[in-house]
Amino acid sequence: MILAIGKVVLAATIISFVSWLSKQQTQLSGFLTALPLTTMLALAFSQMEWGSSDVSVAYAKSVFVAVPVSMLFFVPFLLAKQLSLSFWQCYLAGVILLGIGYLIHKGLGA
Repeated sequence: MILAIGKVVLAATIISFVSWLSKQQTQLSGFLTALPLTTMLALAFSQMEWGSSDVSVAYAKSVFVAVPVSMLFFVPFLLAKQLSLSFWQCYLAGVILLGIGYLIHKGLGA
């Protein structure tokens, strides 16, 4: 139970900090968000919980394939000006593209 609480507190602290930092230093906040901090934490937590290197390695491989596919979420934001899209239109389109990306990820067997 203590491990679960510690994981929640650490993850929430990182997310809150980066969110707060986004107004102060947008570029640094973007860089920190792009780091695989979540993956690094999740891999370490998974290894601590299950103690299985095979599971952790398979998990890391799945993430490696998923990272480029997950970039589909940002495509509408890159095209927002050209297509005159609002934030929420970009967000919804990005979520839809993420769904498609998940199907691609699953199809690749990652």
